[in-house]
Amino acid sequence: MTVREATVADLPEILALTRELAVYEELQEALVATEEDFARALFSPGPVARVSLATEEDGAVAGHALWYPTFSTFLGQPGIWLEDLFVRPAHRRRGHGRALLEHLRSRTTGRIEWDVLDWNERAIAFYQELGAHPVTGWTKYRWR
Repeated sequence: MTVREATVADLPEILALTRELAVYEELQEALVATEEDFARALFSPGPVARVSLATEEDGAVAGHALWYPTFSTFLGQPGIWLEDLFVRPAHRRRGHGRALLEHLRSRTTGRIEWDVLDWNERAIAFYQELGAHPVTGWTKYRWR
C-alpha cells in the first residue's frame, strides 16, 4: 500500500470516492460537486484543498483524504482540516485509513482536526484507537 498526492488524472476517482462517501453518510442528495469543481479547487494555481490517495500494490485506489491547510492563532502554527477520510469497504481494516492520517501528520507539526458523524461508531472507535479525542465545549456553526 502507498499514499500519494492526487493528480488531475485522478479527478474521476476523486468524484467517485466522494459519491461513495455521500452514500455511506446518507447524504447523496447534498452532493452537487462536479469534476470541474474539484479541478478548480484542487489543481488550479493556488489550490484551496488537496487530496491524498491510498492505493493498493496493483494501483487500485482504496481511499482518500481530502484536506486543506489551517492556522491556529493560539498555537501560532499551521495545521490541517481533514474534510473527508474515506476508505472503500472492500479495503477497510488493512491500514489505509491509518496510512492516510499518518501521511497528513507528516505534513504538519500542528493539529489535525475533523468532524465525525455521531452515529459512525466504527470511525469514532478507530479515531480513539489512534489517540484522537472529541473537542468538548465547542459547537460548530455553519453559514450557508
